[in-house]
Amino acid sequence: MHILHVVGARPNFMKVAPVLRALATRSGIQQTLVHTGQHYDANMSDVFFEQLGMPAPDVNLEVGSGSHAQQTAQIMSKFELVVLERKPDFVVVYGDVNSTVAAALVCAKLMVRVAHVEAGLRSYDRTMPEEINRIVTDRLADLLFTPSTDGDENLIREGVDQGRIHFVGNVMIDTLIRMLPAARKCIPAELPERYALVTLHRPANVDDLDWLSSMLQTLGDIGEGMAVLFPVHPRTRQRLAEAKLDRVNGDRLRLMEPLPYLDFLALQTRATVVITDSGGIQEETTFLGVPCLTVRENTERPVTISAGTNVLVGRSPARIRAGVADVLAGNWVKGRVPELWDGHAAERIAAIIERS
Repeated sequence: MHILHVVGARPNFMKVAPVLRALATRSGIQQTLVHTGQHYDANMSDVFFEQLGMPAPDVNLEVGSGSHAQQTAQIMSKFELVVLERKPDFVVVYGDVNSTVAAALVCAKLMVRVAHVEAGLRSYDRTMPEEINRIVTDRLADLLFTPSTDGDENLIREGVDQGRIHFVGNVMIDTLIRMLPAARKCIPAELPERYALVTLHRPANVDDLDWLSSMLQTLGDIGEGMAVLFPVHPRTRQRLAEAKLDRVNGDRLRLMEPLPYLDFLALQTRATVVITDSGGIQEETTFLGVPCLTVRENTERPVTISAGTNVLVGRSPARIRAGVADVLAGNWVKGRVPELWDGHAAERIAAIIERS
């Protein structure tokens, strides 16, 4: 059996790594790894392969940046040639980025079976490009691997055949558990005793320069009570430069370069609070038991709220400040680790693919 994996952006790399390893232990399985090049910055891509112990991609489509339509079209055009040449039995796609839906569309046209890892997640906000990618990919996939039971419920509600749905747990947590000992060795010696760790990258947030300026002021205010560490995504860095805010820096608010996986995980483990608009970080903080304030009005990962440490604070500076104040006062939900977030999701996926 020939399994072809498609990744394109930083969150995909943590998901594919354990699946590659789990399938490698099974006889009679050939694997091909295709990197679309959707994320091409070295700190957002290359170093992740090295730290996660992944093989170099067999194919790099090198599509780079562009509008959603341009990027998706380029991936489809180039990926179709790869599928026709390699003739895989299964294509495995991950998450909700443009690479995910582009590969699924190509395979559906070529009658190649698709497995979707992290299926069934819904924010019910179609202004998010990722939501469109999730919905389309799930309609096309033959196997849908869900990380939490709300994913199963969403898919069943949408009329998906239950025989295609498999609740396997969260592969990102497989990677986190495996890498946590190494991450703890990366903790900087000069780390502040208390600090907020910040990530912002969603276009709906960072492309709004008025809001971004207000958010930076809010982070500066938070910095009066504790250090604020802000590894800046390349897109966010560009917007900060456009607004002439990229030189704002100091002892309390530190604008940093994007961090490799281990270094960022190390900072998460010791953070007083994490402020983010990322999906995966909501999951990681839930597993780590670290308070998380999500700068969005909705989330496709509600289990991080119902079971975990996540709180939606929206885009309101007042709600963000209040959320931080609650954390500092000890008024936050400690949470628990959701079902099947046990480090063995990839093994369950490999077993299902092997017998399909």
